[in-house]
Amino acid sequence: MHTMRTPLLTLITIDNLAFWGYGQGDNNDAKKGFMDSQLYDIAYLIQFRDRVNATVSKVPIAWHLDHSLKVINRIHDVLKSSDPTVYEKRFNLARSFSFLFGYIPRGRGQSPAAVLPPKEIKTEGILSQLEIARENLSDLENLNENVNFIHPVFGQLNKKQSKRFLEIHTKHHLKIIRDILGKE
Repeated sequence: MHTMRTPLLTLITIDNLAFWGYGQGDNNDAKKGFMDSQLYDIAYLIQFRDRVNATVSKVPIAWHLDHSLKVINRIHDVLKSSDPTVYEKRFNLARSFSFLFGYIPRGRGQSPAAVLPPKEIKTEGILSQLEIARENLSDLENLNENVNFIHPVFGQLNKKQSKRFLEIHTKHHLKIIRDILGKE
């Protein structure tokens, strides 16, 4: 019996190690920084930057990577410069459902111009934004709980809600990328 368990445990361990970073979201965030696993995934996926699958998305993987990082960095900057005294807690049905289920439907949202990638997306630009995102996500912990920004659909979000949105939004784009790679 012991000899049978050893190969099974080894197989499970190898399987877990093989998929530790890519596609696993934030399962280990208690041990690491906020969204470290998703940033690891983004770094890994840069090598597939030029892949496109029009049945999944009209834009290449680089677009999703660049956009995700722009959203992280832009939201950080807006939160940091916001006035915590103007935050007002309000109910928002769309936000409640999205945050509860950790899901954003595809093809529904329109990205603001400030977070749209340029026509030519350079790998160096993605890498630079990735490093800034690491710093910005770490810096979020130092901000007041009531720093805020206005999301076009979800309304005014405080720090905790903004962090949840960043997780869901990044997960949304990583899922699209996995679908692009899986349906080639």
